[in-house]
Amino acid sequence: MAVSSASAQPPTTFTGRPVYVIGAGPGGLAAARALRARGVRAVVLEKADEVGASWRRHYDRLHLHTTRRLSALPGLPIPRRFGRWVARDDMIRYLEKYAEFHELEIVTGVEVSRVERSADGTGWLLRASGGRELTGGAVVVATGFNHTPRVPDWPGLDAYAGEFLHAGEYRNAEPYAGRDVLVVGVGNTGAEIAVDLVEGGAARVRLSVRTPPHIVRRSTAGWAAQYSAVLVRRLPVTLVDRLARHLAKVSVPDLSGHGLPRPDSGLYSRVAAGAIPVQDVGLVDAVRAGRVEVVAAVDGFEDGKVALADGGRLSPDAVIAATGYERALEGLVGHLDVLDGRGRPVVRSGRSPRNAPGLYFTGFTNPISGMLRELARDAEKIATTVARRAARGA
Repeated sequence: MAVSSASAQPPTTFTGRPVYVIGAGPGGLAAARALRARGVRAVVLEKADEVGASWRRHYDRLHLHTTRRLSALPGLPIPRRFGRWVARDDMIRYLEKYAEFHELEIVTGVEVSRVERSADGTGWLLRASGGRELTGGAVVVATGFNHTPRVPDWPGLDAYAGEFLHAGEYRNAEPYAGRDVLVVGVGNTGAEIAVDLVEGGAARVRLSVRTPPHIVRRSTAGWAAQYSAVLVRRLPVTLVDRLARHLAKVSVPDLSGHGLPRPDSGLYSRVAAGAIPVQDVGLVDAVRAGRVEVVAAVDGFEDGKVALADGGRLSPDAVIAATGYERALEGLVGHLDVLDGRGRPVVRSGRSPRNAPGLYFTGFTNPISGMLRELARDAEKIATTVARRAARGA
């Protein structure tokens, strides 16, 4: 998709250079719109053929765990007809409409492989597919939190002859009807896939858990968990941990007898370490009914079987690894010394790294208050900072 940007006045640029936004997902689109609203020309570069590529790859039953009202990007509400919990396909429609409505300048089929300082030191050089070399006054990296599937380095996996796939390849339960399936990982994706398999007719579903998660109700008496998350986000971690512990005892049944004990560490302490609570969309009832069986963590693969940490051995028909994703920023910007030890940007939102002014990042955290809400806020902050720099340059 490529839509020409039209405005009443010529857009502000950095001495004739646009701002390049890498990635046409929600973060990239929101940043481009916020820049355009401030009179700054923004060109979105997307390696896929359409906007929202990562959303198109999600499993069929996916719905947002955040509310429609708090998931909209700046400048365009999500239609009420999409319901409170927006479905994957409706989210894709929204992103398409967003790009069209704001007349964003998007170039698809272009993959940026490396970002470098320009030769004159006043901007950024982007090396892209087809031998392209693009020079921009600033760069917004919005390549996504779920960029590259991560599979643990399990011993014996290379020789495993059974069906194995990452959760990013899972679409629906139809291929697994009547089969024995092991889901590895109990984040939101793993929990929801396990429930989907049960409801889709899998003969047996087991869920491999290394660290028991915090489980919260998506909504209680009409009050969305996201509302609470927004309210407590600025409170001390220890206080939120205590509040969450009391709330869990009255809202979520104890699943210890089914292999899912309550976590030892606090909910917000876990969030600070990068572990978002699991929002219950049927897992609690499935575990209590024995339809999803909780088993120990996977340690590897031996003699055609799955080896568990407790010494058990399983022979499922299929293994689905819901083991997360890598940000995969090292090749793009790793040489600029702008990433921390875990491969995440050292700063985000409206701030640039001290050694890389004009380079911005959005969408590389998984906040408790909802990623889409924070992407929207980041877009406004980035655009404000960039517009000020562009105005000074002009």
